[in-house]
Amino acid sequence: MLTSDIPPNQTIYIRNLNEKIKKEELKRSLYALFSQYGRIVDIVALKTAKLRGQAWVVFSEVTAASNAVRQMQNFPFYDKPMRIQYAKAKSDCIAKAEGTYDKKKKQEEKAEKKKRVEEGQQPGTANGPRVDSNGGAAAASRQGKTGTQEAVTEPNNILFIQNLPYETNSMMLELLFKQYPGFREVRMVEAKPGIAFVEFEDDSQSSVAMQDLQGFKITAQNPMAITYAKK
Repeated sequence: MLTSDIPPNQTIYIRNLNEKIKKEELKRSLYALFSQYGRIVDIVALKTAKLRGQAWVVFSEVTAASNAVRQMQNFPFYDKPMRIQYAKAKSDCIAKAEGTYDKKKKQEEKAEKKKRVEEGQQPGTANGPRVDSNGGAAAASRQGKTGTQEAVTEPNNILFIQNLPYETNSMMLELLFKQYPGFREVRMVEAKPGIAFVEFEDDSQSSVAMQDLQGFKITAQNPMAITYAKK
């Protein structure tokens, strides 16, 4: 939930993430989910013992971060509901862009933290640790090839998805579609990046998912195009 004493800012802090997911896959999936809300400047996800299950997503605009916090709160991500709030500290990349980055202060904080760790003390992490922007989000995604299958007007239980980013995998699509009743499976087409099939139990269930996710932007350049699959 939102923490009232933390003012809105460009960085959101996410916890309760699945700790079994590899760091690079986690960052790609977070980018795919959150880039629909605005331009992402950075994503930080570390696999140290204290920071497992946590990540930070840095947007270029506060409004984008606010929309992400509001709309993605408790979204089931790799079988665990995400807990999202604004980050306690402004990210380094935003501070540098605004001209408020204090390199000397950062170095002093880093030295102090190292000293405390060496002395066996744990640094305080109330409301989430500080963001150290030493991780980078994928700066851009490659445009996937779109299929040429014609739209089919007659409803059926299988959806045909086009205009997916090159890096899309079945897990990303499952995160989006399994929230709808009747979801069965996602089938990627390895020979043709950019397309996939999603199967439901019946056509009424597939229709609901298609209506809700039509035009959903996995990245800012890739609104999904969904039709009924040709049988």
